[in-house]
Amino acid sequence: MMGNASNELVQMSDAAIAKQIGQYIRHVRVKQNRTQAQLAEMAGLNRWTISQIENGESITLASLIQILRAIDSLHVLNAFEFSEEISPLEYAKLKKQQKVRARSTRKPEKDKDDLGW
Repeated sequence: MMGNASNELVQMSDAAIAKQIGQYIRHVRVKQNRTQAQLAEMAGLNRWTISQIENGESITLASLIQILRAIDSLHVLNAFEFSEEISPLEYAKLKKQQKVRARSTRKPEKDKDDLGW
């Protein structure tokens, strides 16, 4: 079902997505029994900013992060986590570069007692 949610988001306008984010924030705030003013104070923002996002208006990314932190919802940003993966071909190239030569490139020293005959 996660695929359906992604498809629905792709088809939504930016304004509709902003409205959905605002509804989420309002839902969590009300569930936590907090007023907009209380959330604003917790987030270090003004109440107008909370009202703005809850009504689907644009706010800064920094403000959104502050609000999500205040309502203990930073987990919604987990979708942005990634780890850099190296392709098997790149890994093989790196390993090849790291290989230590098996044989020495120095010429063996002649035995001092050997007269070369």
